Amino acid sequence: MRRPYWIPRNSSPYAFPPIERALTHPDGLLAIGGDLSPERLMIAYRKGIFPWYSDDQPILWWSPSQRMVLFPEHLQIARSLRKTLRKHSFTITFDQNFRQVLESCAAPRRHQEGTWITDEMLNAYCLLHERKFAHSVEAWYDDQLVGGLYGVALGKIFFGESMFTQKADASKIAFVCLVRQLILWGYELIDCQVYTDHLARFGAVEIPRAKFKNLLKLCDASGYQGEWTFAEQVFYENSHH
Repeated sequence: MRRPYWIPRNSSPYAFPPIERALTHPDGLLAIGGDLSPERLMIAYRKGIFPWYSDDQPILWWSPSQRMVLFPEHLQIARSLRKTLRKHSFTITFDQNFRQVLESCAAPRRHQEGTWITDEMLNAYCLLHERKFAHSVEAWYDDQLVGGLYGVALGKIFFGESMFTQKADASKIAFVCLVRQLILWGYELIDCQVYTDHLARFGAVEIPRAKFKNLLKLCDASGYQGEWTFAEQVFYENSHH
């Protein structure tokens, strides 16, 4: 029986096996161990690998056989959500409270024990945020943070990590505004990692690992370099997106 690759904690950040070596059961488990240094995380994303584990586990690295992605121009918005967008019920911002977004994503959900966003994970992504690689989207209602998401941006790919909502449609509006903004900035791919019905309703699809690996060259494309500031125009129905 094949086992996942073991990465010593102080090994080179490049010490990942080829993603084709990921296990079939559990699907996509590639390696165990290492650390969450900014260098190792950035190399992992460029190779199509992400960390996902619980407090009682070592660091687990994944590259599933089917990758859930959204091509931004294929964004689908339900009619009811379009109505909510037009109401401007929420204020949307970028990078205004990164840590609070992560802490909210890490909070226990109904019907779910524990969290995969460990303290180690939270601190690692805050370091990536300080280095301008990780970004947050916030949805505010009456000056309260009620929804949002975060992820990592490289070249023309946004690697989505997690989202939360405390008020109906808050995270959905944050996601739609992010996708429309990424279109304005020339992004070509949003990595959603694994299948969910929620993301499928937005137009996300599964593609084979090999196809996703080929798209990773977009990490090296010349992407948006400016500050992450939100353009109000993405609320409006002035495009087909």
